[in-house]
Amino acid sequence: MSARGDDDEGDRRNHVQHLREERLLSKAELARRAGVSVLTIDRVERGAPCRLDTKRKIILALGLKVSDKGQVFED
Repeated sequence: MSARGDDDEGDRRNHVQHLREERLLSKAELARRAGVSVLTIDRVERGAPCRLDTKRKIILALGLKVSDKGQVFED
């Protein structure tokens, strides 16, 4: 991130933040729905690796099906 806080990381490997914001969800609300911590959501949005089970929880919490995983995670 730049000093201004812009999101210019580039190589993110997922669309969690975009999908979360599109649904007008806070990180805390997505974390609650997924049953994970806000810190986990923050790390995932920054592109950190996470377990398959965590990905599944996030996908479902976004209102998607597990078969839609390609819309959320690019790995």
